[in-house]
Amino acid sequence: MNFHHERLQAVTRRHFLKSTGVGAAAFASLMQAESANAVDQPMLAKLPPQAAKAKSVIFLHMAGSPPQHDLFDYKPKLVEMSGQPCPESYTKGERFAFIKGTPKLLGTPHKFAQHGESGAWISEILPEIAKNADDLCFIKSMYTEQFNHAPAQLLLYTGSPRQGRPSMGSWVTYGLGSENENLPGFVVLISGGTSPSAGKNAWGSGFLPSVYQGVQCRSKGDPVLYVSNPEGMTRETRKLTIDSIRRLNELQAEQFGSPETLTRIAQYELAFRMQMSVPDVMDISQETKETQDMYGAVPGDASFGNNCLLARRLVEQGVRYVQLFDWGWDFHGNSKGNDIKVSLPGRCQPMDKAVGALLSDLKARGLLESTLVVWSGEFGRTPLNEERNGSKFLGRDHHPHCYTIFMAGGGIKPGMTLGATDDIGYFAVEDKVHVHDLQATLLHQLGFDHTQLTYRFQGRDFRLTDVHGNVVEKVIA
Repeated sequence: MNFHHERLQAVTRRHFLKSTGVGAAAFASLMQAESANAVDQPMLAKLPPQAAKAKSVIFLHMAGSPPQHDLFDYKPKLVEMSGQPCPESYTKGERFAFIKGTPKLLGTPHKFAQHGESGAWISEILPEIAKNADDLCFIKSMYTEQFNHAPAQLLLYTGSPRQGRPSMGSWVTYGLGSENENLPGFVVLISGGTSPSAGKNAWGSGFLPSVYQGVQCRSKGDPVLYVSNPEGMTRETRKLTIDSIRRLNELQAEQFGSPETLTRIAQYELAFRMQMSVPDVMDISQETKETQDMYGAVPGDASFGNNCLLARRLVEQGVRYVQLFDWGWDFHGNSKGNDIKVSLPGRCQPMDKAVGALLSDLKARGLLESTLVVWSGEFGRTPLNEERNGSKFLGRDHHPHCYTIFMAGGGIKPGMTLGATDDIGYFAVEDKVHVHDLQATLLHQLGFDHTQLTYRFQGRDFRLTDVHGNVVEKVIA
């Protein structure tokens, strides 16, 4: 394509309107309306005044979804009936990912006890989380429509089971920005050796300007890929390069008016500042040996313990939204490695230690009041033994009808449990909470009315909760 053809292709309706008499007035009006969606102007003006109870979020996602019956949702009746065929009234018309035929009920092989003044039921394999029972708010009646990993994760983080929508962290940083201009407002940390099933869509910006997408940081090697200077390039030379690129982008922005050009400018500038700030905040060797041991963190590792410690350091520096994904919680029981009796305790140990340390550390530093911590999977597990292909190991299939999460800090009521499941933990039967309700509540704690935090795309206003969601008032302090 020659220059003349490129020039013609660049002439859009926007430029035609701008260059005509009557159209110029319409164009000016259009640009004024669009300014609310500019990269550096979040739509705070559209939000009703509302006191924020949290300044930041740490979302701990156990990717694969842990078995709630073995951790938090204690069901003595299920234990009593373990090994019996499940009544048809539960399974008739049901769709399972892997269960076939008439499944048997599966009670937990682990012991439970009540903890704290709240009397929260917690499994013996989570002793450190149990110590924090009176700081936790359990929701045992979560539910979703999705029972496969990727769509369930997308629904939880973007409000839709299909790709293309902005993630929760992107919505938060779109509305609030970052308190630290040298760090991204939305950081993603991954452990377990595998990314979540939804991939980078779980922290993508969708149709929001790409400056709001999550930045994946690493605790091993370069904290952010490609942010370091190439060999032979000094910081001064990089600054000259960035300044030159910025001037070229500013010329393009002035000529074509593309919001993504403004995003590109912002990203280059942020990347340059991150070269100094990110390595410092990601260096956990600066922490005392006592603190590292408390989390089970080892400098240079890519572990969940490291990432929990990094999450505390990041919110301490003003990062708004920190998303941790820890892979390895898909306990189907089709091998020894995902057997809930043999392998679940070992899988829980480092997670329990790190989460307990994070909660205690945030509280000791006065950060828990302003930091909303959420612990969750993408769906629940069945109260049935999967027995895939005749497996003799114990495991549970995917289950959308109920699961357990907990929250702490950020204006959430401590020491309480909301909701309940039936006697065998198959359906949520009290105070049901949908994932859209969780999203609405999280935004509420950050000072947003979820129905007003919107972005116009393809002719309509979109929001994280789509056309659904209600704030769960009962869990708000």
